[in-house]
Amino acid sequence: MTVDGDGAEDASWNVDPEDAQGVAVLAALGRQLKAWREEAGMRAADFGAEVGYGEDMVRKIEGGKRIPRPEYLDKADKVLGAAGKVSAMKADTEQIRYPTKVRSLVKMEGQAVELSAYGSHNIHGLLQTDDYARALFEMWQPPQTKEVVERGMAARTARRSIFERTPAPALCFVQEEVTLRRRIGGTMVMRAQLEHLLKLAQLRHVTIQIMPTDIEEHAGMGGLIQILKFPDGTAVGRSEGAFHGRPVSEPRQLRILEHRHAMIRSQALTPRESVAFIEQVLGET
Repeated sequence: MTVDGDGAEDASWNVDPEDAQGVAVLAALGRQLKAWREEAGMRAADFGAEVGYGEDMVRKIEGGKRIPRPEYLDKADKVLGAAGKVSAMKADTEQIRYPTKVRSLVKMEGQAVELSAYGSHNIHGLLQTDDYARALFEMWQPPQTKEVVERGMAARTARRSIFERTPAPALCFVQEEVTLRRRIGGTMVMRAQLEHLLKLAQLRHVTIQIMPTDIEEHAGMGGLIQILKFPDGTAVGRSEGAFHGRPVSEPRQLRILEHRHAMIRSQALTPRESVAFIEQVLGET
């Protein structure tokens, strides 16, 4: 297992050998860092001492075998007198950490002005605590490697930046009651998750609604739905039960998903009722 300069192990900073794009970007980044160091007339060991990392880690990064942490690039920029050129590489390295299939989602969520989602099996990814998310990743079958789990966790963390954007996007989530009662990760993990939902529900741009299990009419039996709308008026949506599960952006198809999601919202508890329901489940957990 690779160990960083501070001695902490974190598999999410290992490059995924099956990610061709990520491997290519990291190789190019490593070559640039090595060129900067050699131009400065520094040996790898001396450079490592300056930035607080071992020579072995420096060579791994320069060889495209390890994703450099943001602080590594900031220290390297200062030591090499790069005037921000090395620090500017942080955006590229952050993207490499995410699973390939998540990158486009992270980018779209970062641009969206409105997000509408319905979830039926687990708490939506944007609403998950770290412990809840890790428990989900670790129960995948067949079991995933530590690298895959950490890469997924890194992506989850990055996606949460959507709550901090200004101006804030409108975020609407409908969750099945069972997602509140299924104790993913154990009782304490689930209690913390429910408390987190209550905090998020207090944000003015966030709406959380709960779909009761005992409801007689339910428009969401086709599975999860997510719709993202962008500043230019375009949108993209996906549903497990429509259009073979593929993302769609054609207006006619989007109207179908929007109508379905609107019906789900109308059948679910109101936001105020949902907060009270979450509090009730928390008291029972």
